[in-house]
Order: sequence, then C-alpha cells, then structure tokens
Amino acid sequence: MWSFEDRADAGWQLARRLTQRAPEDAVVLGLPRGGVPVAAPVASALHAPLDVLIVRKVGVPGHAELAMGAVGEGGAAVRNPSVIDMAGVDDAMLTAAEERERAEVERRSQMLRAGRPAEPIDGRVAIVVDDGIATGASMRAACLIARARGARRIVVAVPVAPPDLLDGFGADVGAEVIALCTPENFMAVGMHYVDFRQTTDDEVIDLLRAAHRSRG
Repeated sequence: MWSFEDRADAGWQLARRLTQRAPEDAVVLGLPRGGVPVAAPVASALHAPLDVLIVRKVGVPGHAELAMGAVGEGGAAVRNPSVIDMAGVDDAMLTAAEERERAEVERRSQMLRAGRPAEPIDGRVAIVVDDGIATGASMRAACLIARARGARRIVVAVPVAPPDLLDGFGADVGAEVIALCTPENFMAVGMHYVDFRQTTDDEVIDLLRAAHRSRG
C-alpha cells in the first residue's frame, strides 16, 4: 500500500508530478487545515504563490449536514437549486444562511493570513490541494468556489483518493485531477500516512507566513 511519511512528504511527491507540466501563472491553494502542509512543498517546487482556499458549506436550516450551497471569499457563492427547492428554503432564509457562513469565511481569512489579502486567482490556474479525498464534498465545493472567483483553469492535486469517486469527478467540477495513489481498497485518507496528526491553525499560519516571506 502506497503511504506517505507525513503531509510534507506527500507534498514533495505531488510536486515531482506537477513540476513536469507546471503553468507559469499558477496559484497553489491548500484547503485548511490539512491541505496546507501538502500544498506548501508544491508551491515551493513550482515557485508559485501559496494561499488558502477558504470554503464554507451552507447547510439547510435545521439540517446543517445537507448542503444547499457554499460560499467563499470575494462574494463567491454556489447554490444547489434542487436542494433549496426540496427543503422549501425561501430567499430570506438562504441569504441569512449564506451571510452567517460568509462571516466565518472572513474570520478565518483574517486569522490564517494574519491580515494579508487573498492571492488573486482571476484568470489564473488554481492548483487546489488537500491531503486526500474521501467523500469529495469539500473538494467539489472548493473547485466550484475557485471557478466562481474567476480561475481560468483548475487542477485538483491530492496524494490519495478512492478510484470510484474520481470517475467523472473532474468533469463534474470542470477540473483536471491528479491523484498519486488510488487504492482499490480505500477506507480512509489517514490510513495512507505514517504521521497523520491533526494540523493546527498555528501551523497553517506559519506555513503561509513563510511562503509569503520567501517570495519577498
């Protein structure tokens, strides 16, 4: 079974794959928190900016686990009309739910970047990185938000993902998908890491700060 020592090791292995065809205008976006330690080596190897892609699911009132959309920075939003209609959510309820999640997006943006502005992705190639894909819900929302923020092209890059989920995933979200390991017996992302300890907010902040300083 293919395994990685830790998220940094997974990032360097991903970087070796990506440097073979790295676009010049790429922005590497890690999904907080666990995706950022994977994304940092990728950004370093590609000499590309590192940032976070902060996305919040918008749940149906009273059924938060059921997503009726997602929101991101810069006013980006995607909605699922079929879920909204099925749940009987009116415009006022939808707007209120989105505003609550936008407030959390803004809070996390300020905290993780320590006040720095988001890296622009309009018209650029967004390389969206996580430490793995399990259900695909978070990555799907992230890709849709990246598109809503104006990304010209989206590349999903992960160390591990279940092969059945990847069938058609790229076409669904309009992205190219790169996964180093797609085990038939996939059970959980963490099973493919020797060290899969939880990434903290402080670690994300430090990685983003170091990447920002390295680019002057």
